[in-house]
Amino acid sequence: MPLPTKDAQSNLVQEHFAVIYTPRKSRERFPDNCVTLYESDIAAIEAADADKGLYAAKVIGPSRSSEGSMLYYLVHWL
Repeated sequence: MPLPTKDAQSNLVQEHFAVIYTPRKSRERFPDNCVTLYESDIAAIEAADADKGLYAAKVIGPSRSSEGSMLYYLVHWL
C-alpha cells in the first residue's frame, strides 16, 4: 500500500513518532483514535506496552480516507 505523499507547501501530512493501539502488528494503516503522537522516538518507545497492545512506531499522516476517516500509515515499527 503506498504511503500518502508529504507536501512541502503544507504541514498537514507529516511523519510522527507514535504509539499505536492495535491487537496485531500486521496492519499498515490505523484510525486516528488508535494513534497517540509523541515528540521523539524515545518517548514513544517508553510509552509502549506490548501487553496492552500499545506499540511504538513511526507513522505518516493524518490523511483522509475515502470513507472520510482520518488515518495514519505505518512507516515502520520502532
